[in-house]
Amino acid sequence: MAERGRPRGFDADAALDRAVEVFWRQGYEGASLSDLTDAMGISRTSMYAAYGNKEELFRRAVARYAEADMAYARDALTQPTAYAAIEAFLRANADALTRTDRPPGCLSVQGGLAEGGDNGHTAKFLADSRLAGEQALADRLTRAVAEGDLPAGTDPLALARYVMVVSEGNAVHAAAGAGRVALHATVDIALRAVPGHDGAS
Repeated sequence: MAERGRPRGFDADAALDRAVEVFWRQGYEGASLSDLTDAMGISRTSMYAAYGNKEELFRRAVARYAEADMAYARDALTQPTAYAAIEAFLRANADALTRTDRPPGCLSVQGGLAEGGDNGHTAKFLADSRLAGEQALADRLTRAVAEGDLPAGTDPLALARYVMVVSEGNAVHAAAGAGRVALHATVDIALRAVPGHDGAS
């Protein structure tokens, strides 16, 4: 029997990164166990031992994606004004959606678009993940209203949802082949609706 606690014979983080790419390109339902283990360079037995089942692997892949590929979203929240935070997020998002070293689009949008055989659990998990990001932005915008950076009466949650709709829409278009210039053109238009553009409030 294998000794409990024996070091694995593969780099778990590197294998997880490869799983991220498979889920990103194929979605949760479209990614078979064979696709995943082939890309990760491990056996099914090793996958189950290291990550649990496919659903748990997917959840860990999404967490890895959020940590690495979505770091710009956290950075945007540190901008000094609400407008700067929104612009930083949408600009960095447009760049991230069109990176040449990654699949086009967004894992959290594409990963669960198709309703599969898991009773919608994956789609709900991804929706909850996106809503957490929306809430983080809404919290930042709520503070901006309290500080007078956004006009009194601004609905922080509605504004955060608007920003996420633009981001998620750009993700869908990027996956369909829209380029970086086109996405930034959409951001240009979207930013005109944000209080604080061109110094206005």
